[in-house]
Amino acid sequence: MEEKFVHLDPDLFLKEALNLVQRAQEKGIYLRILGALAVYLHTEHAPEARSLFFSLGRLGAGQLVFTDLDLMAYSRQSVEVRKFLEREMGYKPNLYVNSVFAFRRNIFRHPEGSFDVDVFYDLLDFSHPVEFGRIPGKGRLEIDFPTISLGDLVLEKLQIHEINRKDLIDLLVLFISHPFSESEEKERINAKHISQTLADSWGFWYDACTNLNKLLSFIKEATGSEGTEASLFEKAQQQAQYLLRRLQEEPKTPGWVKRSKRGTSIPWYKEVEEVER
Repeated sequence: MEEKFVHLDPDLFLKEALNLVQRAQEKGIYLRILGALAVYLHTEHAPEARSLFFSLGRLGAGQLVFTDLDLMAYSRQSVEVRKFLEREMGYKPNLYVNSVFAFRRNIFRHPEGSFDVDVFYDLLDFSHPVEFGRIPGKGRLEIDFPTISLGDLVLEKLQIHEINRKDLIDLLVLFISHPFSESEEKERINAKHISQTLADSWGFWYDACTNLNKLLSFIKEATGSEGTEASLFEKAQQQAQYLLRRLQEEPKTPGWVKRSKRGTSIPWYKEVEEVER
């Protein structure tokens, strides 16, 4: 499948995305930015962290920074979402994907072909599920605006079974620019939500711990790279180590304990379903 990129300056892309979710919000439609653009948005206060997107080459040396715009919504508003994007904003629907996946996932094309919009409903269901609820006004999309919460953003990255370089860079940037907390606070990562979520799923917990250790290895390799400061990497290292300890110490549910006894002898993650665009 051909790789797609966002053919806009990062700040112009962010402006377009913010306009989209703000106009949806004014109509009572919950749309929240997730993925790399959400990370980028949350580094406005930390330019030294944001610069790593470019100096480390998130998608490779000389490549663009983003692939598409990922949004989360509620399936109960899926009809309103499609009408809003198509009729009001002029986005072009991917008829195949929107028909086959209907209330799970929709894809739209920017009116000028600048980027794709990937809308997920209720949960991210890849290697492990990250759930946001199904009822508008009573789910996790209400926690933050214009993005999903920082805790959910970390879970989005940690759920990837075969995590890649760009997602490790996203975690690195998040950990550099945001401290942890034990509740939902603005510009803080809710470690309690992350650890309690993983304490109920051994497979998710196992992949999350594996990914945090991969991040620590990546930090060790990246430390001393040209144009970067060692103090930034040290901060990210401390954050990753803290979260690892937090995940280890959190009391586990009976379901987690029961599943842990089988370990990796049986599949512990879901194979990612490829979407034909």
